[in-house]
Amino acid sequence: MFRVSLVSSLRPLTNPVLVQAAQGVRLTSFRTFSSFRSAHFRPNVLAALRKRSPTLATASFFANSSRTLLTDSAAVTTRPSQAEAWRRYGFTAATVAGTIIAVNVFFNRETRDSLSLAERSYLHESFMYAGGGLAITALAARSMFKSGFAFRIMSANPWLVLGVSLAGSIGSMMGVFYTSPENTVLKHAFWLGFNACQAATLSPLFFLSPAILSRAALYSAGVFGSLSYVGATAATDKYLYMGGPLLAGVTVVALSALAPMALPLGMRSLAIAESISLYGGLAVFGGFILYDTQKILQHGRMAHVGAVPRDPMREAISLELDMINIFIRIVQILTMQKKKK
Repeated sequence: MFRVSLVSSLRPLTNPVLVQAAQGVRLTSFRTFSSFRSAHFRPNVLAALRKRSPTLATASFFANSSRTLLTDSAAVTTRPSQAEAWRRYGFTAATVAGTIIAVNVFFNRETRDSLSLAERSYLHESFMYAGGGLAITALAARSMFKSGFAFRIMSANPWLVLGVSLAGSIGSMMGVFYTSPENTVLKHAFWLGFNACQAATLSPLFFLSPAILSRAALYSAGVFGSLSYVGATAATDKYLYMGGPLLAGVTVVALSALAPMALPLGMRSLAIAESISLYGGLAVFGGFILYDTQKILQHGRMAHVGAVPRDPMREAISLELDMINIFIRIVQILTMQKKKK
């Protein structure tokens, strides 16, 4: 429960790449040396140079060579050819497939017998709600971005946005957890509210390049699918012992994400905190996928004998949070790699 948006809500709002992308929307297309003066009062340096008599032999050369610095022309971009694009898609697909195989071979050396009918049914329902929730979150986040809601989020006070998003996410999640499965309408309403809160938090991600988001979604799906498959086919209750260490790990990750906002850290300390939050978060939430998958199977067996109520929607919340947190961190890793190039 501690996982809920303390990390998933915080990551998009504290990502400096997103802040720069959001601020770039407010800039005009003029590339100038000053942002104080209006474009109507900005002097045209190239026109002033042309009006002068070329007393020096290098005047025309200076005017021609300065064009890239003084004009407002858009930057020239090159797009990869269709063959290069297909080559990249093939490489990405091979990477995801290789990751799935490698993870299965490494983690799943001791497999179990086939799932019982009760376990399989409960697991399918939980993943169905998780997939539906992620689809709703993605569509709602895109709609909020196109309507300008994401820009208003980035322009608001980050602490206010963080508090509201945490209150909404935790409140709706508690509603899903503590509403009886027999009360279908109210439980689905809380579930939709939780996905709406996650969508509002993730909508600023659309300021980034669609290519980065699509690659991050593909990588996240590969990681999520491979680890959930390992958890479903591993020996019974093999990864349930990880609950305590994972809770401690997510606490460290959350504190490392909050540290740059609350403490006056130096550059080296900021880099360490960012690395812990980024790469440590990937490891922690990857472990949560294994833990949550086996927890779903355990609850399926218990629900079959009547020990606990059958509530796949509650299980889906944990899976959604795992996927969202992994996706956010992969987006940031890809963005950092692109900036280095």
